[in-house]
Formats: sequence, C-alpha cells, structure tokens
Amino acid sequence: MCSAMCQGLKSPVRRLANLRRAKHISTSIVHNETILVKNNDDFVNKVMNNDKPVIVNFHAEWCEPCKILTPKLKELIEPLNNLDLAIVDVEENADLVHTFEVKAVPAVIAVKNGLIVDKFIGLVDADMINSLIDRMSGKKKDEA
Repeated sequence: MCSAMCQGLKSPVRRLANLRRAKHISTSIVHNETILVKNNDDFVNKVMNNDKPVIVNFHAEWCEPCKILTPKLKELIEPLNNLDLAIVDVEENADLVHTFEVKAVPAVIAVKNGLIVDKFIGLVDADMINSLIDRMSGKKKDEA
C-alpha cells in the first residue's frame, strides 16, 4: 500500500521542488523601491528624477535614533506603490550632506517632482511621520 501511495506523492513533491528552483515568481502586489544612495549621480537619477515622490532618510550607522527611524520608515513605506524611500548614509555622501545642509541625523526630506516639499530633523512622533507619508503618497491633500 505504501508503494502506491508513495508513488502518488512523488509527482507533487517534484513539482514543489521545481517551484523552489524558479528564478522569478510574479505577483500582483506592487511594492515601492528602497533606494540605497551610493553617490551624487545615484541621488540625481533615482531621487530627483523619480516619477514618484521620494522620502529621503539621511542616517548614520552610529546614530541610535536612526536605528529606530529607518526601520519604521521602511515598514510604513514598503506597502505603498506610489512612494519610494531613499536612504543616504551621511558618512559615505559628504557632498549630499553639504548640499542639503544636513546638520544632524536623522534628517528626512520629502522630494516631489525634483523639489523639496517637506523635511524634519530628529526622531519625531509617529503622527508627524504618518502625516508626511500620507501627504506624499496622496492619501491626504497637500495643505500648502
């Protein structure tokens, strides 16, 4: 009896094994892109010239508030398909730090159509973060 049952299981097991080897499985869920900015050209191409609004997080590995804010931003922005998150390491991008006059980390700027439309510095409350994300993703009308 086992041999007949075992033979019947081999086919589905093989199909499952083949699925694991598949390189790309398409899904209908569209997620945003988290952009790890490596240099000025990266920033211009992927942030300033982006069709979608981008929230830019200037952070540093040694910054304790950054260790709280960066994962929170990823968690909130990841499910959205009309907003991207860019992460800029201040230690590796001194030119961008100077250009955007980042004096403390974390610093967050919101870029839409190549223009800075909002910003905040430091670890702010959840309502302020959610409000910025809602405005940038189009959930709430801009109050400007």
